[in-house]
Amino acid sequence: MKRMMKWAFAATLVCGMTMLSSCKKANTDSDNQVQEEVVSAELIRTSQSWDGVELPDYLQGRPELVAMKYVFPAGKKLGWHHHPVMNYGILVQGELTIIGQDGKEKVVHEGEPVVEMVNTIHHGENRGNKPVILYMFYLSQKGLPLAVQHPEIPLE
Repeated sequence: MKRMMKWAFAATLVCGMTMLSSCKKANTDSDNQVQEEVVSAELIRTSQSWDGVELPDYLQGRPELVAMKYVFPAGKKLGWHHHPVMNYGILVQGELTIIGQDGKEKVVHEGEPVVEMVNTIHHGENRGNKPVILYMFYLSQKGLPLAVQHPEIPLE
């Protein structure tokens, strides 16, 4: 209660020293901040990667959680690779096309989540005209690679 009274006294002094319109604006801004609520929205809940394949069981042992930010320039193709660990993410800018070795494609749009394939060879392409920004989260273990590259497979 004392803290609230001190705040009210300080606000009165500040408002008294400034123009009335500035004081009203400050009170309105403060009121809006107090009334705002945290909003949450579940983006995805799944046990399958984007191609419909069931995810593997968790690894045994102590987990290592890794968060990565990737930026793919416009027109960039990422080489063929596979992930030995589960991972998922959110595309925050642009549009990313993921292509499986079997030719199956998934286009991920800005704001959409994606669950990557595990132990299945694939690659990604930015076919758009602006950089792709992608945040990925890996459920790994210490010493495991996040991705294994396959340079022996040529990109078309």
